[in-house]
Amino acid sequence: MKRKLIAAVGVAGMMVSIAACGGGGSKAAEDPKDRKGELTVWLMVDAQTSWPELVKQANTEFNEKYPGVKVNVQYQQWGDKTKKLDAALSGDKFPDVVELGNTETMTYILNGALGEIDEKKYDNSDTWIDGLKDTCSYEGKMYCVPYYAGARVAIYNKDMFKAATGKATLPETEAELTEALDQVEAEYGKKDKAFSPLYLPGRYWYAAMSYVAAYGGQIAEYDEGGKKWKATLSSPEAQKGIQHYVDLVKKYNNGDQTKDEQDHANVMANQKTALIYGNGWESGSVIDPAANGNPKLKDKIVTAGMPGPNGKALPSFIGGSDLATVSKSENQDLAQDWISIFTSEKSEAALAEKDILPNNTKQLEPLKAKPETAPIANAVPDAWFTPIAPGWAAVEKKETLELMLLDILKGTSVAEATKAADAEIDELINEAS
Repeated sequence: MKRKLIAAVGVAGMMVSIAACGGGGSKAAEDPKDRKGELTVWLMVDAQTSWPELVKQANTEFNEKYPGVKVNVQYQQWGDKTKKLDAALSGDKFPDVVELGNTETMTYILNGALGEIDEKKYDNSDTWIDGLKDTCSYEGKMYCVPYYAGARVAIYNKDMFKAATGKATLPETEAELTEALDQVEAEYGKKDKAFSPLYLPGRYWYAAMSYVAAYGGQIAEYDEGGKKWKATLSSPEAQKGIQHYVDLVKKYNNGDQTKDEQDHANVMANQKTALIYGNGWESGSVIDPAANGNPKLKDKIVTAGMPGPNGKALPSFIGGSDLATVSKSENQDLAQDWISIFTSEKSEAALAEKDILPNNTKQLEPLKAKPETAPIANAVPDAWFTPIAPGWAAVEKKETLELMLLDILKGTSVAEATKAADAEIDELINEAS
């Protein structure tokens, strides 16, 4: 994949300024006890709400080595993080360390915003999960450190399934699942016309692309002859996957089919559905009152592998976050040290204890046998990822996939909508955004 990206970049003729592996200049040679100053760290709000003690522990450990350096952690929201980061990078007040979603990293690598790191300095770097590591690499160098991983699974209300089917477990095949969903619809739909046995929002492109992957399709592929990425949503395989997804939406989502997945945990919390397809941690959001969840559903909401077409499990998108130093920072060595502590084996173990997937396969392995994490951990090896192409961020920004799905739900044929989406993706995907 890396070779393909390099070739694509070459065709696009991009001029990138990639920062060399920085060490903090002359300050790096100072005794850590003598270092003074401040290290600004941008973390996403998830760390503040779900593992604040891990942040505190990392800062304590960092300050044991650098007692004169103040760590200023600033929490960001996913909705406006990149906008704020872009503004900060264009000025003189920018973070030293920044957390990025793994679909965001390549844009910042290509525009030279991230500092180079030496992966040998980080625990378990030889077993980093490929889907995360690939998003940090460019031309054989690393520009970020995998932080944690995430995969999508079935999240269901076992009491509803038991009441409707006699079984509290989720069926293992899609054929059995749809039969069970029909029974759930009969049990709960007669009382509430807005109830959806399976709540699949129509614009949920991560889910739709999982069905594309299930049929052997993909969003785009690298054309070795043309030396560029080429969209492939109009391929027969991809069209089958999209049609399959749309059919499920139309049959089982009795709510607003034009929405995205942002509030699907809340839909389950309000007992308007028995099943959603979401990130593993969203099972906690369903019952967490701080996230508008419903604590009365505690012990009723469980996860399982999502059955997919043709008797196989549904391939999941592998999401996650990475941590990087900002190339403009004069505190490269401090930033690298803080990231090293925050992603150490001890820190990753603390995440794993919270059922968050660690950044490496070594620590992932035990989670495959743990009931609470087995569905998510076992989804990682067969997971799919978005094209690691220079213009992928622009495709996401333009919502090409969401709008394609919306067009289909409004009546455009799958063939026509995927052809139009391919044309738009081809215009964007080979140019750095």
